[in-house]
Amino acid sequence: MKSDDGRALLRHTVATVAYRGGKVIRDAPDGFSEFRIGETSRTPGQILAHIGDLYDWALSLAEGRERWQNATPLAWSEESARFFSVLGRFDERLASETPPACSIEQLLQGPVADSLTHIGQLAMLRRLAGAPIRGENYSIADIAAGRHFA
Repeated sequence: MKSDDGRALLRHTVATVAYRGGKVIRDAPDGFSEFRIGETSRTPGQILAHIGDLYDWALSLAEGRERWQNATPLAWSEESARFFSVLGRFDERLASETPPACSIEQLLQGPVADSLTHIGQLAMLRRLAGAPIRGENYSIADIAAGRHFA
């Protein structure tokens, strides 16, 4: 796969993360951020903060200065804004003239794939909290690189 093809595919994947993540984040019921299914399970707020951490890490990888930081979860609305903001910054970096400092495969198999797992967890937690998201046929969803970052 050519580098430009890989970046285009990764950008589409990031837009897919934003689209699917947006569905589970928007209109979450009051108190959902603190919902817990077990004593040792993460809350949705902790999971969403972790997703933000993953994309901060992805951006640091792409810029050649790998750095991991565990952020303290913010209020749901603030953490939601952080989710879209960091995804947007990461997409802008991928769209720039400068190639990432690491491989596209590293970005996909690390932070991006992990984020999709956690979005699935949030969707499951929404259902368990009595506020399931509406299903849809994602193969025909209107998803395009550079969109859905709000």
